[in-house]
Amino acid sequence: MDHTARRRRRNLIQNIAIALLSVSAVLLFAQLQLYNLGTSEDPLYLERLTGVLPEGSPSRLREFPAPVRVVLTDSYGRYGSLGFTTNSDGFSALGLREALGSVQHLAPSTAGAFRTALSGPSMYFDFLNPLPLQVLAELTGAEDTALEGNARCLLLAAGEDGSVHLYVWDGADTVLTGTVASTALSIDSLTETVSQSGMGSVSFAFEVVEAEPLYSKLFPLSILPTELPQLPVLSAASPISGTDWLLAAFGFNINTRERYAEADGTEVITEVEADRSLHIRPSGEITYRSGTEATLEISAQEEVPTPAEAVLGASILLEQLTEDRSGEARLYLESVSQSGDTTQLLFGYQIDGVPIRFSDGGHAAEITLSGTSVTRLALRFRQYSTAGETSLLLPLRQTLAIAAEHPGTELSVGYADSGGDAVSASWLAD
Repeated sequence: MDHTARRRRRNLIQNIAIALLSVSAVLLFAQLQLYNLGTSEDPLYLERLTGVLPEGSPSRLREFPAPVRVVLTDSYGRYGSLGFTTNSDGFSALGLREALGSVQHLAPSTAGAFRTALSGPSMYFDFLNPLPLQVLAELTGAEDTALEGNARCLLLAAGEDGSVHLYVWDGADTVLTGTVASTALSIDSLTETVSQSGMGSVSFAFEVVEAEPLYSKLFPLSILPTELPQLPVLSAASPISGTDWLLAAFGFNINTRERYAEADGTEVITEVEADRSLHIRPSGEITYRSGTEATLEISAQEEVPTPAEAVLGASILLEQLTEDRSGEARLYLESVSQSGDTTQLLFGYQIDGVPIRFSDGGHAAEITLSGTSVTRLALRFRQYSTAGETSLLLPLRQTLAIAAEHPGTELSVGYADSGGDAVSASWLAD
């Protein structure tokens, strides 16, 4: 009897001890989770990237601003802006969205016809780089366009037939033209819009050759302001603080043992089973690579996305990564190309429509898709803000003398980032 009672008491004590240990383990786990969440230094901590639209995020390409240089021409002269974006105040009033949406067909034209059209009432739009027309149209807000091909520059010009004509130039040898519906943009509306622009005086390089023969050495459509633009100096920084949020964003376990630092300070995270890796450099550059297993994807209707779907999905991913980390700058699409099921996308930084170039010739972001899967993503985290000082640009004539040594150079104004903490505007030669 005594032996049986003692055994029951011992079992009871053991059961109570086991229960207490279980409760303690649960409480400890919960405390650790609350600690991790509460000490996060970053709002994206433990949030995973997705190419699918989160609620409240941009849903159309027009919500991602693209830089564009604008030149308006009337009988009195040319007026232009070197710092404009597709969502700038007044851009929608220029009528490009309506014009693109109304053109049903494009026919071959010539560079000569393009140049001649520039001499009359017109609106010229330079998007800096050739882009698929469907992508460019969506960036301006013109959706469901049937136009195909690539375009860098668009021109809306008054025609002798009383209609406005759209000219499309791809930045190389192809020029196309089509007629704009009068209900979308009439010559009277075009002329009135130009007269109310309020932009500064500019000229194209090809039209001032008689005054200065050296201008013949430049790319003919280089836009030259009569007065040098007043652009602020930018302060720059690489805004990565802590890296756990990046691991979580790309779907890595933040407690992984497959995590080490290289001699130069680069943090390397691998996942052998899924053939994935993430490199985080001290300079703020990251590179993500993925193998056969699709862990990061964008949305598309088919297995291979259209260029517009690829651009939108990539832009959403980059927006999630750079939100609140790029300061006053925004990423913009530089190029998109497709070969088979592979899509390559390049992005740069811009601030108020003025591009920011890296002195090493690299890009702000590069994304490679295989179908809808992201197989490579590289991004330079840079944060830019106006510093209150004004950039000092070289006088145009002095810049011209230097650029003329390389015939065909296109002169433009932008920022050149060499990796320091201050970035000034300067003349760029392409």
